[in-house]
Amino acid sequence: MITPERIMAWAIPGFFVLIGLELLVAKWRGRDVYDSNDAINSLGLGMLSQIVGVFTKLFAIGIYAWCAAHLAPWTLPANSVWVWISGLLLYDLLYYWLHRFGHEVNVLWAAHVVHHQSERYNLTTALRQTGSGFLLGWLAYLPMALLGFPTEVFAVVALIDLLYQFWVHTEMIGRLGWYDRVFCAPSNHRAHHAVNDRYLDRNYGGILIIWDRLFGTFVEENDEDPPVYGTRAPLQSWNPLWANVEVYGAMFKDSWHARHGLDKLRVWIKPPGWRPADVAARFPKPEFELHHARYSPRISPALKIYCIVQFALLLLLGVNFLDVAPKLAWAPATAYAVYLVYSLWALGFLLEGRQVGVWLELLRTGGTALLVAIGGHWFGVAQLDARITVAMATVFGLGAIALLLVASFERRHVDSTRPVLG
Repeated sequence: MITPERIMAWAIPGFFVLIGLELLVAKWRGRDVYDSNDAINSLGLGMLSQIVGVFTKLFAIGIYAWCAAHLAPWTLPANSVWVWISGLLLYDLLYYWLHRFGHEVNVLWAAHVVHHQSERYNLTTALRQTGSGFLLGWLAYLPMALLGFPTEVFAVVALIDLLYQFWVHTEMIGRLGWYDRVFCAPSNHRAHHAVNDRYLDRNYGGILIIWDRLFGTFVEENDEDPPVYGTRAPLQSWNPLWANVEVYGAMFKDSWHARHGLDKLRVWIKPPGWRPADVAARFPKPEFELHHARYSPRISPALKIYCIVQFALLLLLGVNFLDVAPKLAWAPATAYAVYLVYSLWALGFLLEGRQVGVWLELLRTGGTALLVAIGGHWFGVAQLDARITVAMATVFGLGAIALLLVASFERRHVDSTRPVLG
């Protein structure tokens, strides 16, 4: 039986193969489309989204299943090809409207903004996903439940729609002729991610771009006005937790400072960027500059290599978490998730070249090595094999030593014009 878990298990290795292929093609063409710090941040946010999804997946699926079972007047047959085809088409239409409202309603933008924060555009951007979309996103798909589409159909077509959108996040594929007129394709989606006036808030389609043509939101990519990526309120951080809460925080502040009661509500439902006049006057924000410098704090090659290696190890742990979490009790699963989130948070500070990142990372690597060596335990595993215990303690111990050496070298050689670990 086809399940979302099985589809994702097949897809994840493919993601990294295609990312590697995109990187090779970009190098061959002499194109600069990747920054390691940005890629780590995007992949880390995707990992964070998957971690949150382990605990919230049943939230949306559970609500959908209840509505389909208790509110739908009939149940469509899950063994019908036409149910699957129509279900995918309906899902894609509902995705268009959720995506569109995600750009037009501030509280929905607060979740979706994570996907747009990268100032690069490559396949790692596709994996840059929100951790808070589960809060309200389920509302958009209730019509499917009320029309009787089975829960398993909903879950699979949702994943298909999501997976399709992976390949369109690239600058390595140009225009595709007739395909661009019917389907969401790289050219169409590059325009969607751009902050140029021409492209802003256009091309919402997931699989089909015809929804945008029908509802007046389509724009074609223009070579004379190449897309500039990111958001009009740049994140300026590699902190994955801040990336998920920055817009919520800004809305809370504006709502708190608004003097009029209705304005306190409007902050949440108005389009992104809207602010009460009195708040904007008292707490002005700088004007957006289209061609501003990309956020990329300078760190040494040694520290960058350390971060890449540690993130690769975190990815392996993340895959292990996704495999074992459904089998774990609530407490060890939560502890494992907190450990991974903390690790991504510490790595973000390191990528920003901040001294606090060194201490947070030393606590993680040194603490992990010590606890594994002494206890021989891992989250949910009562007793690790002795060889695994030695291997893990050695890897994390060497990580702590390597970081100390890198940080010591940085302090001795950093010049006054470069804010590395300062």
